[in-house]
Amino acid sequence: MNEPISLASRIAIREDVLSRDLDGELVLLDLRTGVYCSLDPLGTRIWTLTQEGRPLADVVRLVVEEYEITPERFSADLLSFVSSMREKGLVQVDPAPPR
Repeated sequence: MNEPISLASRIAIREDVLSRDLDGELVLLDLRTGVYCSLDPLGTRIWTLTQEGRPLADVVRLVVEEYEITPERFSADLLSFVSSMREKGLVQVDPAPPR
């Protein structure tokens, strides 16, 4: 069962997903399925911040400081992005704060 995604959630890359930076864009490869996708510079920044173990609320705060976007708009976009990455099997979501 998929846990709900919220701004308190933390994201982890699945162990069988490789990532490589190619000229500022990140390419992800799922070794289980052979499926790959690429992320634009903003997607790459989001990916990097989530892999530092930050809750999504921290990602929103940092990205809003770096890009011209409102917190409300970016929060919705971020939750959609994470949901898409989870549907593709690239990430796992931990809804609980660390203990």
